[in-house]
Amino acid sequence: MKKLITLIIALTILAGLGWYVLKLNNNAGKSDTKLINFAVKNIENVDKVIINDAMGNEFELHKNDGVWTDKDKGCIPQESANFVIDAFKNIEFRGYISEAAVENTKKRMATQHIKVQIFENGEWTKTWFIGPNSQDHHGQIMLLDSKEYGQSDSPVEMKIKGVHGILSSRFFADARKWMCTDLFALEMEEISKVDVKVNDQPERSFSVSKKGTNIHVYQQEKELSTVDTAMVFRYLHNYKKIHFEMANYNLNIFQIDSLKKTTPFAEISILKSNGKKTGIKCYRIKKKVVSKEGQVEYRDNNEDRFWGELDNGQIVKCQYYVFNPLLMGHIYFPMDISMLDDPNQIAITNKK
Repeated sequence: MKKLITLIIALTILAGLGWYVLKLNNNAGKSDTKLINFAVKNIENVDKVIINDAMGNEFELHKNDGVWTDKDKGCIPQESANFVIDAFKNIEFRGYISEAAVENTKKRMATQHIKVQIFENGEWTKTWFIGPNSQDHHGQIMLLDSKEYGQSDSPVEMKIKGVHGILSSRFFADARKWMCTDLFALEMEEISKVDVKVNDQPERSFSVSKKGTNIHVYQQEKELSTVDTAMVFRYLHNYKKIHFEMANYNLNIFQIDSLKKTTPFAEISILKSNGKKTGIKCYRIKKKVVSKEGQVEYRDNNEDRFWGELDNGQIVKCQYYVFNPLLMGHIYFPMDISMLDDPNQIAITNKK
């Protein structure tokens, strides 16, 4: 009888221990999920992302009809946006932070992190706090705040599935890095008129107007009597794929204001077939030089690049190599070279 009672007690204790262990495991699983559930299950539902960096910059990505844009529906590089979405889909847990390092890591993340807010079907669902790289640079220290689980207390180490490297480089809030570099992407049929003013050499200025198959080319407002239509079409075809090189990372707002007060060496204006206008103003890159006598002079400082002012007033850096085919009309149709100061000069560069 005593053996039976002892056996029953033992089984009861064993069952109780089993239930307790099971409960602990369940709670641990929930805690782990809360800590590491960074991935977005239904990635197709993501339609808005807000990125904030430690410098106070903020950038918003919005999905409109399957295309990613900025908050004003402006163009952004789709490849960069897809890198962001890929991270949401393929992020995975790599490891825990040692208990001794947790508090120090949290203090570092409090002042230096990238904040990424994720919205699905217009509603916020998760926020990533992206901290420093792991010591071996194969992962990223992160914290999670989610609609489902709330905010986690301890940072963990995460990585992109199948990738050995950091993921913070995918998330930048500097709007300049999100600029599309394509300036003109016009089919010939979309162009009604092109007006090119070369202010450094007015005699090189010209315009091309097109209405159907009727082509007219003007030099200094005088129509050229003879033009090769095929060559004019070839010239207009150049506007199909024109990119600037990069955004402005050199000039501050005061320097930009001073630049815009000077006369651009060239201006390109385009009237589209739909009545809309676009164009660019081109400025030399100059360097301030002070002589021994204290005289100030600004000299051309770059033979390969120039500043371009876009329609929205932004300043970008451009290459002569890309824009010379647009500025040098004499290559495509005859011009009165007797009007040139230097008939031997062909290219439009910063050298006169």
